[in-house]
Amino acid sequence: MEEKRESSNFIEAEINKDIENNVYEGGRVLTRFPPEPNGYLHIGHVKSIFLNFGLGKKYHGATNVRFDDTNPVKEDEEYVNSILNDIRWLGFQWKEPVHYASDYFPELYEFACKLIRMGLAYVDDQSSEEIHNTRGDLEHPGTESPWRNRSVEENLKLFQEMRDGKYKDGEKCLRAKIDMASPNMVMRDPVLYRILRATHHRTGDAWCIYPLYDFAHPLSDALENITHSICTLEFEERRPLYNWCLQAYDGKEKPRQIEFARLNVTTMITSKRKLRKMVEAKLVNGWDDPRMPTISGIRRRGYTPESLKKFCDLIGVAKADSVVDISLLEYCIREDLKAKVPRIMTVIDPVKVVLTNYDENKIEYVDIENNPEDPSMGSRKVPFGRNLYIEAEDFMETPIKKFFRMSPGKEVRLKGAYIVKCTDVVKNDDGSIKEIHCTVDFDTRSGTPGADRKVKGTLHWVCADTAVDVETRLYDYLISPDDHDDGRDFMEKVNTHSLTVMKSKAEPEISKYHVGDRFQFLRKGYFIIDQDTTEDHMVCNRIVGLRDTWSKVKNKQ
Repeated sequence: MEEKRESSNFIEAEINKDIENNVYEGGRVLTRFPPEPNGYLHIGHVKSIFLNFGLGKKYHGATNVRFDDTNPVKEDEEYVNSILNDIRWLGFQWKEPVHYASDYFPELYEFACKLIRMGLAYVDDQSSEEIHNTRGDLEHPGTESPWRNRSVEENLKLFQEMRDGKYKDGEKCLRAKIDMASPNMVMRDPVLYRILRATHHRTGDAWCIYPLYDFAHPLSDALENITHSICTLEFEERRPLYNWCLQAYDGKEKPRQIEFARLNVTTMITSKRKLRKMVEAKLVNGWDDPRMPTISGIRRRGYTPESLKKFCDLIGVAKADSVVDISLLEYCIREDLKAKVPRIMTVIDPVKVVLTNYDENKIEYVDIENNPEDPSMGSRKVPFGRNLYIEAEDFMETPIKKFFRMSPGKEVRLKGAYIVKCTDVVKNDDGSIKEIHCTVDFDTRSGTPGADRKVKGTLHWVCADTAVDVETRLYDYLISPDDHDDGRDFMEKVNTHSLTVMKSKAEPEISKYHVGDRFQFLRKGYFIIDQDTTEDHMVCNRIVGLRDTWSKVKNKQ
């Protein structure tokens, strides 16, 4: 019995039609993810990875990874390795082996020769500037090259000489012979090959001519027997060229290009060129800086593959470009982490509290639940003593209205412990707070009958005598959420104060965790232990805060 396939988006609807019409033998589906190894992948690629690999899996097919490495000037093995690592981290395995457009350089050269023999390509002596200036515009046709009508024999000879290194870089190129008056500018005799003496990361100096992406991409798809070439919407106008290039391929089954809307997220830059510029200008600390929207950056920041999958599922697959609010992504991260990670008391910006009526030699232990969302995670014993730390923002000497945290003369509960009252504030010579003095109501310990007495504020805290020093890194957006095109270069808009480093204090429980472990700092957000951590210096990145802004955004829509 034939399997019934339901489509959840327009791409699946098109694939289902192809299967019903037996466009590809046996209803096979083979997709591909084809990055250029000229930078690190970013959040925009996440959607493409989930889509391509998801389609391969849903239709019992497979997905190739192919590096479209046709520009040796910008490509590097470092990028290849990072991209493969990103795909694995997201939970996918490609159909072996990994492919490269450079694998097909000999075949692509022969395809170009075939187009020449078909009268569909010619060698042009114009410079790149001359070609650009003669393309015309949307209101005027382009001007045909004076070399456009060379004979097939002359074109083959010149193209071979280009291959043999007879000419200088840029002295000649191979162009498609299509239509200089086409309303689609892409089809106005685009360049297919250029002379470029640059060492390729895989083929070395074996070639001095390289195919352009628009030529190599469709024919590489064809050589790999790809069925559906799923790409982002900016390639829609290039689809006619994609299909035109496939004239050089004699195979019975040819790949089909389908476009979808790319992923754009507020505050996140999704241009490898711009990301590279920030890295080179040292506005960030490399491609994997946790502020970066690269996959390696958000992985180091602490995002999870599951939260990214949920994010992509909520967005869906559309035909029209749009911009998704960053708050939806943050909502998905919180939803994924809240039930799966433990909670730890950590004071980000500590101020000292002295319990003046508490025995200075006494340390007792109070019970704190590890995660109230999941009782099976149990509880832990947390040391409590005379000297504590609380958050500086949890104290206000002259409280504003509805400030229910610590202030002189008022009572608050210390989580899992006692109700305390602020009695005095000791200051330094400069007027800053040195320490806050409080008294303990010993009849109010949590878990005892006296704990029923209600106060409005409950604070987290850390025992000073057992506290672990932690460097916490708090991140702000690189680009403002309400950014718009105002004519300025994006580099002028980058937030140069997007990283705040704090000297924090954590309960001893944190010492049992390792690099890559995640948890919630109680009341402060979700954090991950960073790779910069050493044996005697712990570093934690804030993944996301606890405040949920997505519901507010959704309610406005």
